Amino acid sequence: MAAAKARVKNTRLNFERIKKTSGAGATSEQAMDNARAQLDVDQAQLKVKEKALNLALEGPRKEDIAAAKNNLEVLKASLEFLNIRLADMTLISPAAGVIQNRNLEPGEMASPDRPVVTLALTDPKWVRAYVPEPDLGRINLGMKAKILSDSFPDQSFEGWIGFISPVAEFTPKTVETEDLRTKLVYEVRVFVHDSKDLLRLGMPVTVIVDRTVSTGASRDGGAPAQKTAKPDEG
Repeated sequence: MAAAKARVKNTRLNFERIKKTSGAGATSEQAMDNARAQLDVDQAQLKVKEKALNLALEGPRKEDIAAAKNNLEVLKASLEFLNIRLADMTLISPAAGVIQNRNLEPGEMASPDRPVVTLALTDPKWVRAYVPEPDLGRINLGMKAKILSDSFPDQSFEGWIGFISPVAEFTPKTVETEDLRTKLVYEVRVFVHDSKDLLRLGMPVTVIVDRTVSTGASRDGGAPAQKTAKPDEG
């Protein structure tokens, strides 16, 4: 607005000079008309600048503020929707583990009913063992067990029985002798914490179950309570 005032002042002075010389016949009427028109234009621009300054000092109108707030809410909702879409496109493992197989390749369509990867849980690890039907009554959930491996002959791993299958099955074909394969057995899972990751997935091990019952063990492999009965000898 200060620049517009300066232009108006300069145009007015120029108009006054032309007006004086025009009366003496030294300046044409065309120059006089041009000077008057230029003064009118500069004065009109000055009024525009003054109104713009007044609006800036007054600040935005309530309607403009309300419209801006509504636009902001729309943008926030769009951002939240995009974050949800992004989260749906990100695979998050429910637990720490090792990926054994990748079932889908990059670029394939994934859906909730199609597994993308096969994950092997590593903490706690568990050993699949089979107990003959006559010995089923001698074990209980929460019993302590020792896991032995040929890879570590001088070391044993402490574990506990966290699952006993309610359904009998025939001994798997991996058992050496054919006569044992025809016997009914129950699957038992012996869980073990392996913080140093010494036991590998699929490694054959030997399980020795102590006749120590710990109350509070769950069928989902939860760790048994700390209070245990005294183990029997033998």
